[in-house]
Amino acid sequence: MNISTKNAPAPFGHYSQAKIGGDIIFISGQLAAEKDGAHCFDKSFPEQTRQCLDNVLAIARAAGAEKHQILKVTAYIVGVEHWSEFNKIYSEIFGETKPARSVVPVPELHHGYLIEVEAFALSE
Repeated sequence: MNISTKNAPAPFGHYSQAKIGGDIIFISGQLAAEKDGAHCFDKSFPEQTRQCLDNVLAIARAAGAEKHQILKVTAYIVGVEHWSEFNKIYSEIFGETKPARSVVPVPELHHGYLIEVEAFALSE
């Protein structure tokens, strides 16, 4: 089943915001675009990080999941120097939920963004 919400940006390509397979919600990689699709690549790394995570959580909610049901997060960040800043914001947002996580430093992302986040969540 495809998941779509106006509370996160529409896909920029040929993919769904999320798909549900069995009891798992697969949330596509989210850039730091505003929910109306406006690009925000010129914002600071902390602002982009919060926007990405807000987008992921909005899509999870549209699929019927809350923050505590996020099982795994993968963050692609441009520049390993942003790792500690990402970790701080991530821990503020997820708190004791502590999903499994990978952080992957990359040389660049589409549209010049500094971060992209994808996630898996439990749908029930």
